[in-house]
Amino acid sequence: MNKVFNIIKIIFGVVGAILFVRILNTGDDAIEADAALQSSILAPYMYVSYIILGITILAVLFFSIKALFTGNVKKTFISLGAFILIIAVSYGLSSGTETALRDGDMLSASGSRWVSTGLTAFYILAALAVLAMLLSSVRKIITR
Repeated sequence: MNKVFNIIKIIFGVVGAILFVRILNTGDDAIEADAALQSSILAPYMYVSYIILGITILAVLFFSIKALFTGNVKKTFISLGAFILIIAVSYGLSSGTETALRDGDMLSASGSRWVSTGLTAFYILAALAVLAMLLSSVRKIITR
């Protein structure tokens, strides 16, 4: 199975490299000037990217679901619950106000609140990651 994945990776790498060289040989100015050239040069590169992205998403979903059912389900649900709790706390701490966007549209108060929630959750998770690294380092120093 590993050989099959290596062969697929090599094929996609070679195809991507060939398409990338085509883009470089055509040049930026020519691609920007001609819409037909854009579709003939850039579209195949984008399709390969979409295929790789789709395969990656399917592999992540497959292996995540497989690990969920073969691993410690209790630990998984505790981690998921902790993540949902962080999102709920972030939502409670955030506030939303209508905001004018650069293109003249308005971002709703709800949309603004969800953006604030995402940023707050990111900051909380980043702080927890740094704390975990520090605690791990301290624990290694103490046990030596």
